[in-house]
Amino acid sequence: MEGAKAAAGPAAGGQLESALLHIMQQHHHQSLRQRQQTERAKKDALRSAARVAGHLVEAVDGGVQELFVNEKRIELEARALLGTIARYRKQSDQWLAASNAVNSVLKVCVRCCCPPFLLCSCLIVCRF
Repeated sequence: MEGAKAAAGPAAGGQLESALLHIMQQHHHQSLRQRQQTERAKKDALRSAARVAGHLVEAVDGGVQELFVNEKRIELEARALLGTIARYRKQSDQWLAASNAVNSVLKVCVRCCCPPFLLCSCLIVCRF
């Protein structure tokens, strides 16, 4: 019986060795596949993160660029408004000067002795 075990021993030991070798090879191949999958996933994650970062930069830069364009437009409109205000101020001053002149002439005309609604010596129609 011991002879049968001894004869079966070397054959069984060889099978055990080959089985262990096969298990180690499978484990090694699985580890390689898992490492490759991990590297692929890491590269995909980096590409996705870079793409998201790019989109965020575009979104922020687009908003900032739009703000600068709006700021320039507002500055141009403000300058135009300042020019318009200066022109209206000058016109208002001219109208005030003209109305003061007419008022002075009318005061002089009222003091004169011309009949109502006739041309007086100052060539303005008097109502008094």
